[in-house]
Amino acid sequence: MRSSALLFLVVCALALFLPAAAHAEDKSFYSPVIFIDKDHNRILISQLGGVFYIEAPEAAKPHIEKLPISGLVDFVVEMRGDSQMPLIKTWKVKSGESTCMYFNGKECK
Repeated sequence: MRSSALLFLVVCALALFLPAAAHAEDKSFYSPVIFIDKDHNRILISQLGGVFYIEAPEAAKPHIEKLPISGLVDFVVEMRGDSQMPLIKTWKVKSGESTCMYFNGKECK
């Protein structure tokens, strides 16, 4: 019984001290591109009637202007909690013209 309680306390302590990145979750959004904010490196998209920004990582910044406004894009993002915008990991342009149809997290293809 005592070893079970000790194990429980160790697991709880580890959960408290793990970095936030260990709790990050990837999520996919299939959305039209509403607006590209080049100055702040973010893209305005919509999901379920709401609109919100997703942030472009350093590797994606030179390519965000290549996304088609109103084009449908499948974005995979890292959800980073309530205080930060979701961070783009990849995208695939599903409709619209673009010189960057697929961004794999490092480069366009």
